[in-house]
Amino acid sequence: MKRLVLVLSLIASPLFAVQPDEVLDDPVLEERARDLSTGLRCLVCRNESIDESNADLARDLRLLVRERLVAGDTDEEAIAFIVDRYGEYVLLKPTVTGSNLMLWLAGPTMLLIAAVMGWSFLRKRSQVQAEGEKDTLSEAEKERLRQILKD
Repeated sequence: MKRLVLVLSLIASPLFAVQPDEVLDDPVLEERARDLSTGLRCLVCRNESIDESNADLARDLRLLVRERLVAGDTDEEAIAFIVDRYGEYVLLKPTVTGSNLMLWLAGPTMLLIAAVMGWSFLRKRSQVQAEGEKDTLSEAEKERLRQILKD
């Protein structure tokens, strides 16, 4: 029984990041705030959403999201406000526009360049080997080779 309680408490530990005083009275707004919080990165914890983080900055961001929603912002407006304030790094799923587009395309471009270089290398190598196969051994060289292999 103690093990079960321990396992359940470890699994549910990220749920304790949102403090009771942060929770909004309106369940619809609270659900929207929780949805938005799961998509925002904690700038202290790295790759942890502000909904899961216990850091003070994550708490401030959670409160900011809730303030924006209570003020009447749509989800997009609230996210845009936070991105304008903290930069696109705060998004767990960055956009595929602007300067990020170059980062999104860099990986496939490098893979394509490496594939072309590899194909070119293998093609040149096979051509060199094909040219080398044209040269045959003379009878004297063949005889010498037989003698070496016998020993």
